[in-house]
Amino acid sequence: MVSEKVLPFHVVESGHAPLDSGHAHLRELGYKQELKRDLSVVSNFAFSFSIMSVLTGVTTVYNTGLNYGGPVSFVYGWFIVSAFTMIVALPMAEICSSYPTSGGLYYWSAKLAGPRWAPFASWITGWFNIVGQWAVTTSVDFSLAQLIQVIILLSTGGKKGGGYEASKYVVIALHGGILTVHGMINTLPISFLSFLGQMAAIWNVLGVFVLTILIPSVATERASAKFVFTTLNTENGEGISSRPYIFLLGLLMSQYTLTGFDASAHMTEETKDADRNGPKGIISAVGISIVVGWFYILGITFAVTDIPSLLSEDNDAGGYAIAEVFYQAFKKRYGNGSGGIVCLVIVGVAIFFCGMSSVTSNSRMAYAFSRDGAMPLSSLWHQVNKQEVPIYAVWLSVSISFCMALTSLGSIVAFHAMVSIATIGLYIAYAFPIFFRVTLARKHFVPGPFNLGRYGVIVGWVAVLWVLTISILFSLPVSYPIKVKNLNYTPVAVACLLIFVVSYWIISGRRWFKGPITNI
Repeated sequence: MVSEKVLPFHVVESGHAPLDSGHAHLRELGYKQELKRDLSVVSNFAFSFSIMSVLTGVTTVYNTGLNYGGPVSFVYGWFIVSAFTMIVALPMAEICSSYPTSGGLYYWSAKLAGPRWAPFASWITGWFNIVGQWAVTTSVDFSLAQLIQVIILLSTGGKKGGGYEASKYVVIALHGGILTVHGMINTLPISFLSFLGQMAAIWNVLGVFVLTILIPSVATERASAKFVFTTLNTENGEGISSRPYIFLLGLLMSQYTLTGFDASAHMTEETKDADRNGPKGIISAVGISIVVGWFYILGITFAVTDIPSLLSEDNDAGGYAIAEVFYQAFKKRYGNGSGGIVCLVIVGVAIFFCGMSSVTSNSRMAYAFSRDGAMPLSSLWHQVNKQEVPIYAVWLSVSISFCMALTSLGSIVAFHAMVSIATIGLYIAYAFPIFFRVTLARKHFVPGPFNLGRYGVIVGWVAVLWVLTISILFSLPVSYPIKVKNLNYTPVAVACLLIFVVSYWIISGRRWFKGPITNI
């Protein structure tokens, strides 16, 4: 099954017009064309790049980086994580070139694991992938709601000036409103989403360029090069003194940011020349994010001079470090922080675009997974409207992302555990098809136009080992002594997901799910 690739790209079937390479390749993989194939390589790249969005990832998790290592974790940790992320992206791009379908990871696992293991391999990969994506959307849109809360706080005088502090119920309402807008946008034709995706990519690049130059220039106090490149913050108040341990925990910011590039794979059924442009979208999104992200980190960190004050919940931004950096930079120079608030709006727009693209990717994954019958009510979720948009899958993704955020009302610890699946769960899903590629399919894998040649197996093994490493690393305690309130619930969340997926398979799935099915 793995090696069956027999239809050439110039196929002409009786009663049909000539097919372009994308249509022909999709029919070769067993599916008819239901989504409109209208995306260029630039648009495909833009969806992944806007989901990875360094303005979103770095800004929202900057506090974690400051707390665990600070500047050294930012500057050098970014390069370490970037190198290994690219090593994960390369074999994914290679597999995408061979199997360009909206199902992406779970379809790859089925084909690479072989007939015997295909159903279970597809099942576990697909569920980790889709739940991880829902967690990403939850995390992104909730972080935008939190940023809006901070913008309102600063606009009304800041915490020290008695500004308005929104309750957790207001934040969840904002989150629901943002998700609703993203759902409405994603019911529009793919050509419009393509335009917005390209605008998002441009906004991210220009936003980083502006903020990287503007913030250090406006700041009246700047950090020295020695501080930025040699300071390892060990005063975290978490009972951890080991410098290597602190540095490793600080890698979370970088790894969280460099997540979501599988979106290019999920958009391949709407991408022209998908077996070439899908891989290009993956690699270029990761590569450009690495470069742009490092400059953003440097620019912001040169404006950091007092880490404890930035992390203090009593500052004007309520402990939101980057918001405090922006606000104080303008306030100290011009007497008010309005300019800093405008800078936060720039970040907010980037996060909005990120959430929009995340819902797009979610819906395509749900569409493909339900097309193969893996989800409850599958016949509903894979339906498309007149604009060839999987509209029910869009609103399913929006609804689940809202429900996941409701945990924040009961316990912020539980919420953080759930969204931790956004990083670990997704990377585990990335690792499954790569693992099958270098083991069960090692001798039978048929590469597409983009391939790693003889280095494919070596790079694949390094990628799998990196995912195993970060899965362990980000499950370690982040505070001592360990208590219920500071326990790292990431391994608990991932274990619960694994138990659910395997139990669902044993009790029900194994009886009816046979892996990807053809619909021609």
